[in-house]
Amino acid sequence: MEHKVDYAALATGKWYEDLEPGTVIKSAITRTVTETDNLLFCSLTHNSAWLHLDEEYSKTQMFGTRIVNSMFTLSLLCGIQVADVTLGTTLANLGFSDIKFPKPVFFGDTIYVETEVLARRESKSRTDSGIVDFEHRGINQRGEIVAVLRRQGLMSKRPMESA
Repeated sequence: MEHKVDYAALATGKWYEDLEPGTVIKSAITRTVTETDNLLFCSLTHNSAWLHLDEEYSKTQMFGTRIVNSMFTLSLLCGIQVADVTLGTTLANLGFSDIKFPKPVFFGDTIYVETEVLARRESKSRTDSGIVDFEHRGINQRGEIVAVLRRQGLMSKRPMESA
């Protein structure tokens, strides 16, 4: 007997109709960033910047220690929000803009994410979806914003049988 997964029933992301501009979603997942996270990410992406990998060099720089690769921070923000905002409801990631890193992330920092819905509009070519503009903000344990990015996603409308 073949078993089929009902992905619509498992989806924890928000449907297009739920994503009203002005809505702020605070993700339940938090993450303490480790030295290993940074080392693995730098290795996987061939980023050999001394600022991320060489403590002696970094002692001579403005932060006085190694800092976490900002591309890891960006990926972490995008990943943390998935379960609360987009799991099973995103059809496509359409793009990123206005990416900023106002504060560095250090080993041992704990990051949480809040997502604000900035705008939405019906898709012109697809009746089953709409385009939503999000702002994801990464915040550390000191309440400092460490990263901000805007993202545009093609989001599914609620299936008729779930309405």
